[in-house]
Amino acid sequence: MSLVDLPRMRSATPVSSGDREPRMNIVEKTDEEIRAMADPLWRELVKNSNEGKYGEFVRNFSNSFARAMNQVEAGHQFANSELARNLSEDADYLGIIRRGEHVTVLYRQRSTKKEGEWLGRLVLGYENEKVRIFGASIF
Repeated sequence: MSLVDLPRMRSATPVSSGDREPRMNIVEKTDEEIRAMADPLWRELVKNSNEGKYGEFVRNFSNSFARAMNQVEAGHQFANSELARNLSEDADYLGIIRRGEHVTVLYRQRSTKKEGEWLGRLVLGYENEKVRIFGASIF
């Protein structure tokens, strides 16, 4: 599934930590700390979308978000979306929204082939003590 077509999918819910100690909440991080995690993940999503590398594209997705994706549909979208295969590697950071156990990092995204600008959305949180992608889209 390409970045372009992910808006139809809901952000996945985090995995419960059960009886363990409460885990780290990403909303408690500073903007700078969040950007240090988010920017490389966004660049990697853009690169793998452009190259049509589905396996690499979903590598940092949360388990529930990855399971919600249909690989056949995703492959079709990678192959047929001009925008998803021609995203500019230069994106402008716009801001962070904090809610619950997730942060949404917003980017201004451009295409190398289409005129205009798109809003990029990256939802991050912790799963098994690692930062994972719980949602991603361009619209």
